Amino acid sequence: MESTINNLLEFFFILTGFLLIYTAGSVFVDKTHPTRLGTTVFWLLLGVIFAIGNFIPYTLSGIMLLVIGVLTLLKQVKLGHVRPVEEAEAEKASDRIGNWVFLPVVVLAAVAVGVAQFTELGGQVGIGIGAVVSLMTGILVTRATPKTVMDDSNRMIQQVGTTGILPQLLAALGVIFTAAGVGEVIAGGISTVLPEGNRFLGVVAYCLGMVIFTMIMGNAFAAFTVITAGIGVPFVISQGGDPVIAGALAMTVGFCGTLLTPMAANFNALPAALLEMKSETGVIKEQTPLALIMIVVHIALMYFWAF
Repeated sequence: MESTINNLLEFFFILTGFLLIYTAGSVFVDKTHPTRLGTTVFWLLLGVIFAIGNFIPYTLSGIMLLVIGVLTLLKQVKLGHVRPVEEAEAEKASDRIGNWVFLPVVVLAAVAVGVAQFTELGGQVGIGIGAVVSLMTGILVTRATPKTVMDDSNRMIQQVGTTGILPQLLAALGVIFTAAGVGEVIAGGISTVLPEGNRFLGVVAYCLGMVIFTMIMGNAFAAFTVITAGIGVPFVISQGGDPVIAGALAMTVGFCGTLLTPMAANFNALPAALLEMKSETGVIKEQTPLALIMIVVHIALMYFWAF
């Protein structure tokens, strides 16, 4: 079963890689692109890493990542000419499809949860299978041609831009921080401040630690391993807290930190750009009151439910 899971995950990575390589080709043939070569190389290298990263030396993958970083630093990755969405065409399609437009999203969630809950394939494979089934459903609902699918995928990838790789980099950073012992350093610092055996303060430290570290790293997944090892285990779980409840609430309170930080570029900066908002932090400002309320709610839930 483990071999099957790994093969399926590899298949989904290869599909993603081919899609990124297609974007690289689309940029390369666009003679009007302001940074044609730099953007082509960026998407090509990223596509190669996704598609065959497990089959090439890690050193080579590292070099390609460094090149990707340099291209991003030098602002050589930009949005070029993509197929525009005609307003009249969009309105016509909207009238024809109606609420069926939500069906692919529902199918993705249902298939992913179903695979995760009722098979041994797990959640990651479930999301991959759900994405493929959702895509097929979307094609049937919208009657899209293969060219439309590829053009719209290309537009989405280019609009997301360099922030698309941020979740993978931040998740990797979380693993590196854990291996480097950052959690132990945090635990040592917290232990000098928190009274031993105080469950409430342990919960507060766990929740606020997740929020703050998520704001710094831009991703709750990256923060979870570090903060759970440094605060959650010694100050909540070791004090009798249920690890399942405490861990689940720690992850979701971390997402409250995602609502508050520009580091979560794909959630906060990208929507502001796509919606052409006057304020780059407009999304964060709108989310802040609800995020603060939810942090308090999470602290209460963890204290009363986990113990």
